[in-house]
Amino acid sequence: MQLNRSITAIVTGGASGLGGATAEELAGAGARVAIFDLNADLGEKLAKSVDGLFCKVDVTSQDSVRAGFARVADTFGPARVLVNCAGIAYAIKTVSRKRDTGEIQVHPIDAFEKTIAVNLIGSFRCIAYGASAMMALDPLAEDGERGVIVNTASVAAEDGQIGQVAYSASKGGVAAMTLPIARDLAREGIRVMTILPGLFDTPLLAALPEQVKNELGKQVPFPARLGKPSEYGHLVRHICENTMLNGTCIRLDGAIRMPPK
Repeated sequence: MQLNRSITAIVTGGASGLGGATAEELAGAGARVAIFDLNADLGEKLAKSVDGLFCKVDVTSQDSVRAGFARVADTFGPARVLVNCAGIAYAIKTVSRKRDTGEIQVHPIDAFEKTIAVNLIGSFRCIAYGASAMMALDPLAEDGERGVIVNTASVAAEDGQIGQVAYSASKGGVAAMTLPIARDLAREGIRVMTILPGLFDTPLLAALPEQVKNELGKQVPFPARLGKPSEYGHLVRHICENTMLNGTCIRLDGAIRMPPK
C-alpha cells in the first residue's frame, strides 16, 4: 500500500510513545492520521503538529470506539490503516509474600481483568470496527488490497518476566490472534501483522533514572541501547508498504531474550 493523502490511518494510543512516533511516521509518509487516546492534551498537540485529528477514545468502551471510527470516517473517510498501540502494564506477581509480615497476597483479579480488557479485548474491538470499515472500501489497484492492521504485542508475550503475568497473557493473546484474524480477512484483501517490541524508550520508562535506563539498554545484544520509538514507526510504515507481510509477528528487540527479572 502506497501511503499518501488518499490513505487514512488510525493509531490507538497515538498521543505518545510508540503510537506517537507511528502517527508522525505515517503522517510524514503522506497519510491522514487520526489519533485515538485518553490524553487529550498530548493527543490534540500531536494531531495539530501532523495536521491530523484527535479523538478521545477509550478502547474498553464499545460506544467510545464506535464514535471514534465514525468521526474519522466523517472527517477523513474510512481508514485503510489501523495501528493498535493502546496498552497498560502492571508489575504484580501471581502470588507474593510480604517481607515484613509473611502475609500471602494474591494478584488482584481486577488488575488482571483490566489489563486483558485494554491490551487484548481493546485491540480486538478496534480490529473488528476497523476491518468492517475496510471491507466496504474499493480494493486498491495494485494488489486488490483494502487495508492493513498492525497490532502491538511485546517480547513479554514470549519471555515474560516475574510480575508480568497479566501483561504477558494480554500480549500473548494479541500475538496468538494475529494469524487467525489474517486468515479471516484474507479474502477481503486486509492484512494483519503484529510487532513485538523489546526495551524501548517510551513513557513507561520515563520515571526511571537515566542510569537505570542505560543499564537496561546494555542488556540488548545489539544495538546495546533502548529502542527508539521512531524505529517502531519505521517498521509500521514498512509493513504498510510491503504487501507480502501478513499473518505473522515480528520481534523488534535487538536480539534480547528477557531474563526472569
